[in-house]
Amino acid sequence: MKAFVVDKYKKKGALRLADMPDPQIGANDVLIRIHASAINLLDSKIRDGAFKLFLPYRPPFILGHDLAGTVLRVGQNVRQFKAGDKVYARPRDHRTGTFAEFIAVDQADVALKPASLTMEEAASIPLVGLTAWQALVDLGKVQPGQKVFIQAGSGGVGTIAIQLAKHLGATVATTTSAANVDLVKSLGADVVIDYRTQDFEKMLSGYDLVLNSQDAKTLEKSLNVLKPGGKLISISGPPDVPFAKSLRLNLFLRFVMRMLRRGVLKKAKARGVGYSFLFMHADGAQLAQIAKLIDTGVIRPVVDKVFPFAQTAEALAYVEAGRAKGKVAITVAG
Repeated sequence: MKAFVVDKYKKKGALRLADMPDPQIGANDVLIRIHASAINLLDSKIRDGAFKLFLPYRPPFILGHDLAGTVLRVGQNVRQFKAGDKVYARPRDHRTGTFAEFIAVDQADVALKPASLTMEEAASIPLVGLTAWQALVDLGKVQPGQKVFIQAGSGGVGTIAIQLAKHLGATVATTTSAANVDLVKSLGADVVIDYRTQDFEKMLSGYDLVLNSQDAKTLEKSLNVLKPGGKLISISGPPDVPFAKSLRLNLFLRFVMRMLRRGVLKKAKARGVGYSFLFMHADGAQLAQIAKLIDTGVIRPVVDKVFPFAQTAEALAYVEAGRAKGKVAITVAG
C-alpha cells in the first residue's frame, strides 16, 4: 500500500511517499480502507521527535492520527462491525499511521461515522473531538452555569470544545484573532478576546475551568482567571505524574516529569486551583457519543481546507504555519 512515512526524527523533516506492507489484522482488529485523514500538530511534534522519550516509534513509521473509511474485514472476535461499515477513528498510540491507504485498528477505538458528514468532515473529528470530550466531560466535569475559558477558539480543538462546552451548559470565553471573531461566535462563544490587542488575564475572572493549549507563559496567566477550586487542564504540558504512570514510564522519566510540572503545581496550589495534563487517548465509545451530537446538530466540524493524498506533506506544512481555521483534511481515496 501507499503511505507517507517518517524515515528519521528531524525537526521539519520531510515525509516520504513509500510502498509499505499491507496491515495484518488481529482477532480484535478492524481492517479499514482509509478514505480521508486529517492533520494535527501532534503529527509534526512526533515527526520532530518531541515525544520520542515516552512515545517512541521505530523509523520508518507511518504518520497520521485521524481517519474515516470503510471496513474491509474484521478479526474473529469482532462483533460490533462488519465489512462495508462506514467508520471513523483515532487509533491508539503505537498503532497510528493514517496517512496510508489501509490500517488495522483495534475495535475498541472505532465508531460508526456520523451519517451526516462526508468522509473528509468525519476524519477531521476524532483527535480533537476526543480531546475536547476528555477535557470537558471526563476531567473537567463541566456543569450547567459554569464559566469555561477555551484558548485558541478557531483551532482544531477550540472549534469543537466551544460547541461541547455550550452543549454542557457553560458560558464560554475564548481567544482568537479579529479575523475569526465571527467564526467562534457562530460556534457559541459568549466572550471573545482578540489575543493580539487584548489581555485575557485582565478581562476574565472567576472562571471554573481553563482549557490551555498554548505556551508556558499563557498557562501561568491562565491560573489567575480561575476562581478558588477551579481547574486548569492543559493539552500542551507540562506533563504530570498520572500521565507518566499511564505510560508505565521508568523512574527517571517520572522524575523528569515531576520536575517539569513542579513550578505550575506550586503556583496552582498557592491560588487554590487544580492542575491536570491531558494527553488524549483513543476511545471508540466516546466517538460514538460524539457522532450522536454531530448527527443531531449539536456539534459541527470546521474544515478549513482539503488536500489530495499526494499533497500530504504540503498539508502538514500548511497546518504548521498556523493558518488553518479548524482542521485540514486529506482525501486518501474516493
